[in-house]
Amino acid sequence: MFSARSLFQEIVDNDDSYRLFCSIAASGEAQGGWENGRIAALMPSSLRYLAPKVTRHGADEDKHGRIFQALLRKRGLTPAEVPEETDYTMLLERRGIGLAHDKLRRDEPLTELDVITYLAHSRVTEQRAADQMAMLNKRFGDHPEVGKAIRMISHDEENHLAYCHEELLRLAHAGHGRTIQRILHDCARAEIVIYRDVSLAVMDHMGRILKWPKGKSAALAVGIRAMYGYERLAGWRRMVSLRMPEQRDPLGGPATSAPEFA
Repeated sequence: MFSARSLFQEIVDNDDSYRLFCSIAASGEAQGGWENGRIAALMPSSLRYLAPKVTRHGADEDKHGRIFQALLRKRGLTPAEVPEETDYTMLLERRGIGLAHDKLRRDEPLTELDVITYLAHSRVTEQRAADQMAMLNKRFGDHPEVGKAIRMISHDEENHLAYCHEELLRLAHAGHGRTIQRILHDCARAEIVIYRDVSLAVMDHMGRILKWPKGKSAALAVGIRAMYGYERLAGWRRMVSLRMPEQRDPLGGPATSAPEFA
């Protein structure tokens, strides 16, 4: 029988699977950093107070990308090409979730609806990131090679999620509540499909690298589809609720550095 801990340990112990894992993570974080940087630069005048927080969010994402690249370097590995079917961020954009990159490449101010769309999209995807990192932190927070990175990134993801809750509630109180709930529901329903497909694709690649027996790969696929079934019925609701976080203004300062990963 296998567990999440044993699976991740297997991935970390093999250079090829570890290389793919870190490369996928680094690519997604770097893309998130670019997106947040552009959103901060294009913030409409009515919401300029958000620009420093969005900048901080982007800086954190850039830092995470550098951390995963540093983990590769420490093992003497170079980044792998990220298979298209494992690119979570790109696949979400193709489904029309979040702000299109074409829009972000223009030098035109965003609208308030654009910013609400960005925050709602972030609320959903940061929930996923926070859940994943909390799971890894619980099982691998003390790992000698990746534990420090996991702990740092997990802390940041909790802050990002809290920031999304706080800012969306602020906008809801300003009269945007129905719009926020509509976008949150649309994002959550699309995200669980993309997450299922990306999870299946990643496990397929890992299975081929690690030469898993067909039975093991099939069991993992069944588990991923079962989780999707649960999320489609009820689990998606955790992604659309809003509550004021205990820690207020979690992105109110400059991004923390990670010199040990430089």
